[in-house]
Amino acid sequence: MFDRGIYFDSVRASLFAGKLSTDQVEGQEAILGEWELQPWNQPMTDLRWLAYMLATTIHETAQTMQPIREYGQGQGQPYGVKDPETGQIYYGRGFVQLTWRDNYARATTELGLKSDSDLVWHADMALDPQIAADTMFIGMRDGWFRSDSDGRQTLSRYFNSSVEDAFGAREIINGDKTKVPSWSNGVNIGNLIKGYYQKFLSALKASYYEDALTPPDIPLPLVIVNVQAPPGVAVVCYVNGEECVT
Repeated sequence: MFDRGIYFDSVRASLFAGKLSTDQVEGQEAILGEWELQPWNQPMTDLRWLAYMLATTIHETAQTMQPIREYGQGQGQPYGVKDPETGQIYYGRGFVQLTWRDNYARATTELGLKSDSDLVWHADMALDPQIAADTMFIGMRDGWFRSDSDGRQTLSRYFNSSVEDAFGAREIINGDKTKVPSWSNGVNIGNLIKGYYQKFLSALKASYYEDALTPPDIPLPLVIVNVQAPPGVAVVCYVNGEECVT
């Protein structure tokens, strides 16, 4: 769990020039909330993974922190052509700019999406905040997007017990880590995202706590259980793993 006040105070100052819009807050809430919920078979626990996904999001969404459509909607790109079967164009959408029909199909299968949520037939559903967050989390965890001769590009490859490589981790999404944008004052994309990562990680560590405690002014519920045992039968009671004292 994350203390939202501490988290947003931190990123507001370090990453958003002292001001957060409603959309920026809601986008981060979608990501933090999905991390806290983690309705998957393989939950994530390394805060560096979450920090890097937030850093990827701030870069891929031009700091909006919202699942957005790719600027230009794929014009001039091989994936920017209408599919003759579905009528959809599989340009970049979401927090990580999901592209290509095969990736939309994989996300649909892996996330168990059906009917109107099927991304192959309803590509704009990749803009749904929950779907966009799950696509990013599981896609970056499992290496959906890119691979090389050493295997899939995954979060565990760049963040594990012996490695913390926020520069190289750009390979998970794109091979442009050494490219220098015209607006970046000479900083390449890999180091831009590394800088975001460090600030998000600081905010996550400061705001993280393991258990949601019951507020002291809310009494715990009282549970009464009546047990009638026949003569000669002993009844042993355990509450939260400890034997009751009667």
